[in-house]
Amino acid sequence: MTYAIIETGGKQLRVEPGRFYDIELLPVDPEETIAIEKVLLISHDDTVTVGQPYIEGASVEGEVLRHLRGPKVIVYKMKPKKKTRKKRGHRQELTRFMIKSISMNGQVLASDATDTADSQESAPVA
Repeated sequence: MTYAIIETGGKQLRVEPGRFYDIELLPVDPEETIAIEKVLLISHDDTVTVGQPYIEGASVEGEVLRHLRGPKVIVYKMKPKKKTRKKRGHRQELTRFMIKSISMNGQVLASDATDTADSQESAPVA
């Protein structure tokens, strides 16, 4: 199984091809393809490549599916015996991002198409 650890929006995520992730809002239109160059680690066939801090020539390509808002978080502050109360809500702006492929030095290590083909080959035939 091939996976990568990327950095986006100040957070680090473990990503695999064929899956979607909700990340910080990207300034990209929906259904547009984008490549993330900040790859910290790639694991492929029992070999692990670690960057210092990033792996040169590595990228994770994917498609922006849509933009959405996260769940509402309520922040309630109260000081007892002072009649001071503050109630605030927050919803984070998110982007749903589908991982298409993981590549290093121009060579595609894993893609969405290869993972689905492998799973169809390994499925028992009745």
